[in-house]
Amino acid sequence: MTKLVLGPILRYVGETDATIWVEVNAACEVEILGRCASTFEVEGHHYALVYMTDLQPATRHEYSVHLDGDKVWPELDSSFPPSVIRTFDSHAKLRIAFGSCRVAMPHEPPFTLTHQKDAAHGFEIDALRALTFRMRAQPEEQWPHALLMLGDQIYADEVSPEIRAWISTRRDISQPPGEELADFEEFTQLYRDSWGQADIRWLLSTIPSMMIFDDHDVNDDWNISHGWVQDMRAKPWWQRRIVGAFMSYWVYQHLGNLSPAELHEDALFKQIDDARREDFGSRLRELAMRADKFPDSYRWSFHRDFGDVRLVVVDSRAGRMLASDRRDMLDENEWQWIESHVSGDFRHLLIGTSLPVFMGPGFHYLEAWNEAVCNGEWGSWFINIGERIRRKLDLEHWCAFGTSFRRMVALIRSVAAGERGRTPETITVLSGDVHHVYLAKVKFSGPALPSMVYQAVCSPFRNPLGVRDQRIMRAGWSVMVGKMARGLARMAGVRQPEVDWHLCHPEPWFDNQVATLELSDRQALLRFEKSLPAEDASPQLQQVFEHRLDKY
Repeated sequence: MTKLVLGPILRYVGETDATIWVEVNAACEVEILGRCASTFEVEGHHYALVYMTDLQPATRHEYSVHLDGDKVWPELDSSFPPSVIRTFDSHAKLRIAFGSCRVAMPHEPPFTLTHQKDAAHGFEIDALRALTFRMRAQPEEQWPHALLMLGDQIYADEVSPEIRAWISTRRDISQPPGEELADFEEFTQLYRDSWGQADIRWLLSTIPSMMIFDDHDVNDDWNISHGWVQDMRAKPWWQRRIVGAFMSYWVYQHLGNLSPAELHEDALFKQIDDARREDFGSRLRELAMRADKFPDSYRWSFHRDFGDVRLVVVDSRAGRMLASDRRDMLDENEWQWIESHVSGDFRHLLIGTSLPVFMGPGFHYLEAWNEAVCNGEWGSWFINIGERIRRKLDLEHWCAFGTSFRRMVALIRSVAAGERGRTPETITVLSGDVHHVYLAKVKFSGPALPSMVYQAVCSPFRNPLGVRDQRIMRAGWSVMVGKMARGLARMAGVRQPEVDWHLCHPEPWFDNQVATLELSDRQALLRFEKSLPAEDASPQLQQVFEHRLDKY
């Protein structure tokens, strides 16, 4: 009997359509709600994306999964509620949960201990697992309508003991890349480890998910600089790693970001039907190699509409331009795509990017200073020093790409001023990566603009910082450190930006957390909740902050 390996994962859900992704152990026909899809093969692994295009708006559909006619989901002994598709209701409140950075570690001691109690193994309580436990006790009307995962869905360079042991059975881990992932096969195992646990599996089968990668989905500091890329390409194991990362990302994360209509326009996905009787791996491997060598050869950014709410998710990692004469987060075609997709008549505009645009002032000016030094503002002798500092301190955010930062700020300002369509009530940048949680209000120089603009950051789902790193991050928001860094940046010729931002609360949080954004008509509400352990092994969420983003 054919078996379900991973999934079902509910991905795209619109008013009348939906897609569900599965991995199985052999070629077969997958049936969900009477719709069928044949599997496609990638180097011995079998996948299917089942899409439905004739559903009714604002309807609820419990579903099961059949493989060649045999029911495999829900599992016979499941204690979870039914998996459901809830098509979007454009007249109802929209609730989006979001966050980033989730390591795949066991949900038991010592891995559930605090970092202070066990610095080597303590990752505390998984916020997504806590969300799952709460949902099981809630009416469906209180569930999120979507989950946005903003990077580091997996950690290719920090795996669980189970994956580490499995890797050691297939190669010598005393040789590079050691206990880190080496190729596509190892990436597939890590995705199973990350999303195969029963609670998370049910969550992903029921809440539509959207995903964009960050560095740890591939490698720490991925694409931080041109020098870093050259150094990694010189390593004999890197080619297999980067190709395996892109291949697995396309299958496990990217496909589900697209609507059924967009899938039919995707050049690679359209080839699947032609390759049903062959291994699709060679074609996918070609795409992965091109994506690494030519970042503008494939678009990973995507958008999603929820009634009059527009979400634009920006790839701020894979498509970077890193040449010394033009450092940019995005190539020109990508910029034009983003500019066109933030233009229009939206009640609320959400811009998702794994890396925050607006960071603590200390870090903002430090990264801007570093870019200037690496570009030779302090002379050629300091260039190599600047590069070493950049890598050591992970200076890789929007503020480390000054041209991109200024262009993004100008773009947001133009939308807020009504220059690209109806002025949105709110514009919110949603980000992760930095392992602390905060909400910052953004103000532009000059006359006040109609739109309320914010930066909301939720990181991590599960991977908290140690005490030392928390102090460093907290200092980045202090007035004194901000002034010192601004002075340093000024000495390197960095201009002060024509925008200001400040926290909407006294200081950031460093717990495992999940954020929720609620949008309805002209109103917007943001909530941060941290995970808590419980005596009955049922993790909980506790609200730490709530803030109205609209002006009403």
